[in-house]
Amino acid sequence: MLKLLSLRDFAVVRAAELRFGPGMTVISGETGAGKSLLVDALLWLSGARADAGMVRAGAARAELSAEFTLDDAPDAAVWLAENELDDEGACQLRRVVKADGGSKAWINGRAVSISQLAALGARLVEIHGQHEHQALLDRGRQMSLLDAFGRLQPLLGPVQKAAAEWQAAERELATLQERGDVGDRIDYLGHQLDELDRESLAPADIDALLAQHRRAANAGALVQACDRAGLLIGDDEGAAAGIGQALAALSKWTADEPRIADAAALAESARLQLQEAAGLLEAARDGLDLDPEDLQRGEQRLSRLHDLARKHRAPLHDLEARREALRAELEALRGSEGRVVSLQAERESAAGRWREAASALSAARRTQGAALGSAISALMQELGMGGGVFEVAFETQAEPRPNATGAERIELLVSANPGQPPRPLRKVASGGELARIALAIEVATLGLDDTPTMVFDEVDTGIGGAVAEIVGQKLRQLGAGRQVLCVTHLPQVAAQGHAHYRVAKSVSGEETFSQPEKLEEPARVEEIARMLGGVEITAAVRTSAKQMLEKARKG
Repeated sequence: MLKLLSLRDFAVVRAAELRFGPGMTVISGETGAGKSLLVDALLWLSGARADAGMVRAGAARAELSAEFTLDDAPDAAVWLAENELDDEGACQLRRVVKADGGSKAWINGRAVSISQLAALGARLVEIHGQHEHQALLDRGRQMSLLDAFGRLQPLLGPVQKAAAEWQAAERELATLQERGDVGDRIDYLGHQLDELDRESLAPADIDALLAQHRRAANAGALVQACDRAGLLIGDDEGAAAGIGQALAALSKWTADEPRIADAAALAESARLQLQEAAGLLEAARDGLDLDPEDLQRGEQRLSRLHDLARKHRAPLHDLEARREALRAELEALRGSEGRVVSLQAERESAAGRWREAASALSAARRTQGAALGSAISALMQELGMGGGVFEVAFETQAEPRPNATGAERIELLVSANPGQPPRPLRKVASGGELARIALAIEVATLGLDDTPTMVFDEVDTGIGGAVAEIVGQKLRQLGAGRQVLCVTHLPQVAAQGHAHYRVAKSVSGEETFSQPEKLEEPARVEEIARMLGGVEITAAVRTSAKQMLEKARKG
C-alpha cells in the first residue's frame, strides 16, 4: 500500500507531500489545476519514460519519492529479496530527472536501473487511465487475467511442466542434429583417430624425437667437436697433462705451506674432472651413429607429425590433447545414436501429456471465459454502457507446439454500444469507455489481482448522474479490498472516497503553482459543493454535498 508520495519541482508543483491510507482516496480540483500530476508522478516512479520538460521551470531537476508498506504486497517483497534490495520490510522508491536530460533511480537507497524500477513498480501499482491500459491490452496479460478469474492454476501447472519437458528434449535433439549425420561423423572421427593413434604423441616423446633428429642431423659436427675437445683436455698434451705437471712441481712443498696444499687439492680435483670429461666425450664420440637411414627415418616421422599438426590446426605438443578430444566426441556420438531415439520418445511422451493437459485447460478456460464475459457485461450496463457486451474470444492453432500458456490464445472483445459488433479491447477508441471497462474488469476480478494499489485517472470521463454514482460505488467497493486512488471531476465519485485531496492552482508573481491539500469534513463539504454548484455555492448545494457524503458512508 502506498503510504507517502513526495514531489519536488515537478511540473507546476514546487514541493508537496501526500500521505495515504487504506480504502479509496479521491483527488479533485478545477480543470488545469494539476490533479493528474500525481498519477504522472506514480508513473515515473513505476519506471515510465521520463520527460525533462516536466521539470519545473527554473529548477535543475525534479525529485519524486514514494514509500510503500509490503504487508499486502508479498510478490514485491519476494522480488526485493531476490534482487538483494530488501531492507527490513521497507520499500522506498526515488527518482530524479534532470532538466538537461537523464534520470536516476533508487530502491531503498540503492541505485537501480529503470527496468528494475519498472519491475518492482508493476508489483506495487496498477494505473488505469485514458492512456494507461497497457497491462489490460497485452494479450498475455489477458490470458493471465482469465486464468486468475477461473482459478485455473491447478490445470495450468501440468501444461507448463509438460511444455518445459518437451522443450528440453527438443533443444537437446536440435543440438545433436546440428552435428549432421551421426554415422558419417563417427566414421570420420574414427579415421582421424586411427591416424593419430599410429604415432606416439606424448609431449615428452615428441621432445625426445626432436632432440634425436637434431643429433642425427648434426652427427658429423658433433664428432669433430668431441675430437677437438678431447685433444684439448686429454692426458697426453691437453689441459689434464698440464695440471699433472703442476701437481708434480707442488708436491714437495705441500707439507710446508697450507695454501699450496689447498691449491694442489683443487688442482687434483680439476684433473680428475677433466679426465672424466674426456671419458664422456670419448663415449659420446663412439656412440654417435652416422647412419643416413636413421636420419631419414627420423625426418619421415617428423614430417608425419607436422602433417597431422597442420591437418588438426594444432601445435605438435597439442596433438595428444586433440586426440583425446576427438576420442571423447566419438564416444559421445556412439552413445548419441541411442540418445536420439531416447529423446524422440521423451519428446513424444511430453507432447502427449501436454495435449491432454492443454485440452482440459482449454475446456475450463472456455467455461470461465463465458462467466467472465457475463460478469463484465453486467457491470458495463451499470457503468453507463447500456447494451454493451464483453466477450472472451479463443483462437486455437491447428497443430500447436507445446508451450507454457496452453493450446490457444485469447482476445478480449468489447462492444460499448448496442448494435456494434464486439471488437478487440486494444482497438477501443474512447479513452473514457476503456477506463470504465477496466474498472468493470477490476470489480469482476476483485481479489484475484495481487497488485495492492490501483489508480484510476478520470474514469468518469463522459458520464454523469446516476452512472457517475454507480462508478463511485464500484470504486469504493474495490477500495474495500485494495487501496484505490481516483482522480475525478464528478461529485458523485468524489463523495464515495474514504479520504479526499484537493489540488489547487495559485499564481505568485510570474509563476504558477499547484498544491495538493488533504480535506477534512468542512473543507470536503465545500469541495463537493463546488463540484456540484460551480461558481456560486448556495446553502442548498452545501446541503446536497452533505447528503452525498452521508449516503456514501452509510452505503
